[in-house]
Amino acid sequence: VQLQASGGGSVQPGGSLTPACEVSGFTFDNYGLAWFRQIPGKEREAVSCIDGFYNKVYYADFVEGRFTMTSDSAKSTLYLQIDALKPEDTATYYCAVDGTCSGHSIGQSYFRGSYPYWGQGTLVTVSS
Repeated sequence: VQLQASGGGSVQPGGSLTPACEVSGFTFDNYGLAWFRQIPGKEREAVSCIDGFYNKVYYADFVEGRFTMTSDSAKSTLYLQIDALKPEDTATYYCAVDGTCSGHSIGQSYFRGSYPYWGQGTLVTVSS
């Protein structure tokens, strides 16, 4: 299983970006797909996940409606649209697959460790 993240970059506050993650060697059905981020100096945290079986999306409590996660199984690609970017969104964004995903699990300490496959991360910098 290989994951290739792209779509990061530098943007001014209020702008939008849509990081993408192309996945190979993996079937989206029946598995959790997730985005995480790591703000400099902080631990990696969950942003969102998709339950591949029920095709439901769950978000971390901090998201506030500015993040939209989608997946395209035909293209084997995950997306994370981020709108109204703030300087505090500056982070490396990571995709991961084959873990747990539910409204409960995304807020738990075991959530990150449940994902065995990770992309290399894509840097999003928000600055004026």
